[in-house]
Amino acid sequence: MQDLTPQIRTRLNRVERSVGWFVLLAVLLLAAGFCYYLYSQAQRRGWFEIKAPYYTYSDSGDGLAVGDTVKLMGFDVGRITRILAMPPRGLGSDHNVEIDFEVVGNNYAYIWTNSKARLIDSGFLGKRAMDISKGTQGYTVYMTYPLMERPLDTISNLIQFDKLRLGEELYDGTNLVLRAWLPLGTNVAKLSGLGVSKLWTIDTSRPSKKITGVWDDMQHRYTPFEETNPYMLTPEQPPALMDRVQGLVTQVEQALPNFLKLTNQIAATLSNSEQLTSNLNVVAANTRPIVANLAVITAQLKNPHGSLGEWLIPTNLNQQLGLALLNANGTLTNLNDTVTNANTNLVVVFEDIGRALENLADITSNLNHQVQVNSNMLSQISDIVVHSDQFVQGLKHHWLLRSAFKEHKTKIPPKRQP
Repeated sequence: MQDLTPQIRTRLNRVERSVGWFVLLAVLLLAAGFCYYLYSQAQRRGWFEIKAPYYTYSDSGDGLAVGDTVKLMGFDVGRITRILAMPPRGLGSDHNVEIDFEVVGNNYAYIWTNSKARLIDSGFLGKRAMDISKGTQGYTVYMTYPLMERPLDTISNLIQFDKLRLGEELYDGTNLVLRAWLPLGTNVAKLSGLGVSKLWTIDTSRPSKKITGVWDDMQHRYTPFEETNPYMLTPEQPPALMDRVQGLVTQVEQALPNFLKLTNQIAATLSNSEQLTSNLNVVAANTRPIVANLAVITAQLKNPHGSLGEWLIPTNLNQQLGLALLNANGTLTNLNDTVTNANTNLVVVFEDIGRALENLADITSNLNHQVQVNSNMLSQISDIVVHSDQFVQGLKHHWLLRSAFKEHKTKIPPKRQP
């Protein structure tokens, strides 16, 4: 450098300065790109969003790994954070495997107390995935509003009284009276009637950017959220794919002897069918004359003169039937005339009877008139009847006519002795 001329030394300083600025700019661009990468990764992984922790249990951890995605309604909403083997049964746990996972963002609002953690098959090599069912009943597991226990007598004095919600379930013995999330402003009277002095309240006027409360199924209320009290979702896991495949193979092995037996029965049935077809050929050959005769009969039936009627009723019988029908027709005609004459005669007879009845009515009316005019007529008639009776009684006792009035005694057969 000492041997260089001042002009060359000046040019080298300028070049070194340019290279320094270029290196500095490259370092700044690299740092900016790295920061943008970290920011995009943080957004994609939800580092700046709410993370709601959950856990569930499983019979086995096969097909699951830490970092696997958690799905909700078909979308990736979180990931599995830990898979832990539980102590043996009888030493503090009744489950085999504990699975911890977290849901990122506002997706926690879809998970309610009746949601379930389902372990479903996601491949043919035993891979499984976790899918959470959307809640429909109960309450949201987590919330982001301030949760506080307040005395009942001081609640009505708060400024944001109309924004307060009930943070617990209240019971009257064993009956549910008030549910969580009900507004306090319209239920103060019921709260006073239940004799409640303190209650947990939710202030919906000040939403937070972090989780503040989690639902407690044992205490029937929201409790302040801490890292040590995540919510447990009820597990729902069908049998693993390999277990179902093994069961299917076992069923096939058990059904294979029956299938072979069935094939043997089918072979025997086919042989019997072959013998039956051969016998049917013989039967068909024997029935050919019958079919030919039936063809002749059906051809005769097509005769417009009615050949079937000629078979059933011959020609001579047909003529006799015709004569008999003619005679029957004449007889019916005569009978009709007779009935007509009889009808006419009956009309005349009834007319004569009517005139006789009219005469009889005249006689009785005359007799009635005579009786009403002559009041002694009835006594005279009575005397005539009495004298006639005496005359007849005298004839009965006369020796010449006594035999005519003699009574004939009927012989009574003797009674048989038992």
